Amino acid sequence: MSAYLLIIAAVLSRIIPHPAWLNFTAVGGSLLYFGARRPLRQAILPVALLAATDYYLTVYFYSYPFHVSAYLITWAWYAAVIVLGRILLAKHVSALRVGTAVLIAPTSFFLATNFAAWVGSPLYPQTLAGLGMSYVAGLPFYRNDLISTALVAGLAFGLPALARQLTTHNQTAGI
Repeated sequence: MSAYLLIIAAVLSRIIPHPAWLNFTAVGGSLLYFGARRPLRQAILPVALLAATDYYLTVYFYSYPFHVSAYLITWAWYAAVIVLGRILLAKHVSALRVGTAVLIAPTSFFLATNFAAWVGSPLYPQTLAGLGMSYVAGLPFYRNDLISTALVAGLAFGLPALARQLTTHNQTAGI
């Protein structure tokens, strides 16, 4: 149940208005948690909800035309992060594993989407310098994505571990 609640939080974190400088979303952390806690056959639901959110934001919030091809990499990334959560965090959760997943998820999004922006956008020249420009332009978003993924995943995996630790401590202390 908590995995589904985190997906709802991810959707809400994208559609509820917030200051542009904040740029916080619960997407990466919630997808990692979903992958760790739910069977892969259920992955279609979070991917579909986030894809619907992409459509809503593009058409109704930004008033841009919607082109499925512009989102295929993002949607594949949603599914890949769920699989990453399954592979790294389903059987054994540790600070190292969560930290590794937290680094991989936003970094892979940053690398893939900025590369796609360079390839498919006239904003950047089709040179190595243009590729560098696309990555430099994405750095502020990457920083915020890394922070928000670390925060959400840290809380999602850390709070239950802390509760177990406190319960075990209280039981051994006779409290």
